[in-house]
Amino acid sequence: MAFDLAGRLAAQQQAQRYRRHVCVQGPQGPLLQIDGREYLAFASNDYLGLASHPQVVEALQQGAGRWGVGGGSAHLVTGHMQPHEELAQALADWTGREAALLFGSGYQANLAVLTALLQAGDHLLHDRLNHASLLDGGRLSGARFQRYLHNDMTSLAGHLARCQGDTMIATDGVFSMDGDLAPLPDICTLAGQHGAWVMVDDAHGIGVLGESGAGTLEHYGLDARQVPVLMGTLGKALGTSGAFVAGSRELIESLIQFARPYIYTTSSSPAVACATLASVRLAREDNDRRAHLQELIRLFRHEAALLGLPLVDSPTAIQPLLVGDSGRALAMSQRLRELGIWVTAIRPPTVPEGGARLRITLTAGHSREQVEQLLTALEQVHGEFANV
Repeated sequence: MAFDLAGRLAAQQQAQRYRRHVCVQGPQGPLLQIDGREYLAFASNDYLGLASHPQVVEALQQGAGRWGVGGGSAHLVTGHMQPHEELAQALADWTGREAALLFGSGYQANLAVLTALLQAGDHLLHDRLNHASLLDGGRLSGARFQRYLHNDMTSLAGHLARCQGDTMIATDGVFSMDGDLAPLPDICTLAGQHGAWVMVDDAHGIGVLGESGAGTLEHYGLDARQVPVLMGTLGKALGTSGAFVAGSRELIESLIQFARPYIYTTSSSPAVACATLASVRLAREDNDRRAHLQELIRLFRHEAALLGLPLVDSPTAIQPLLVGDSGRALAMSQRLRELGIWVTAIRPPTVPEGGARLRITLTAGHSREQVEQLLTALEQVHGEFANV
């Protein structure tokens, strides 16, 4: 056989990097049924607890009854239906942009933007810890691709000084593995000085940050002029699936004309668009969910500091506990499962070498008592593995 798949799989296992599916036997929520056992789960990106919200479920059911389940064709054929149009308009309004375009996933959206806007001879500057979809989109774009040190403005300024011609800076708004925020005001200042565009992947900020939940840009008070390209996902805080890109009408029209991942893909389910529209309304109007989530974050970080748990300095719902060794991270995750707590071990290459961690995520669906239960389990497991 030309491809040594067995050898590659064995090497993956040897390096403690083997990935396996987990089959969840019920709806998303703080309590998950997995392999016939109930776990208190801190591994979901359903930050506002909307994935199983009754109003979202009802909107999906009613949408399916009226509009059917499938889009039938690409958006530019007959697949762009009224629920898609209403959702795109709602997302544009929420984020303070002229227009928005829907995609099947954040990965697809990032590939679409970067390959449609950039070409050979352009420059693309990436934060070193950007999501894989941004990095892959940059490689496929044909632009001159460089990575600056994580959140390091001196490093970014040095790269910008060497760029000649059209330049884009691409960054996560909230970094998915560390939970920290990009210093977007500083990035935008540098971009303005060098005539560069800024693109923000706000997958983990939309719904969670900002007064109305419009994300990291609202949190910082930045507008569409400072950040021309905004990408957000619908499958995290909004609890459904898909993604969107929001910006000027000229940007959106350019993506419609030139973004191959958009042009040649069947549209997403109109029923899911109906459900997402309900999620957007809940996210905008129900500030209590964000307030409760922020309270849980403060509680967790305060108590974890008293326990001496080695957390990353994150102000968001993503609270990584650094472990270092991949095998140790896997063992700690398994021990937590024995105690009825589901927390995922994240290992290289998703994180840098030596950066294995337990990625703990808090949601508005959790209670204070459940967070206290998590802290008790983490204290026990961290103590058991302190000298391993």
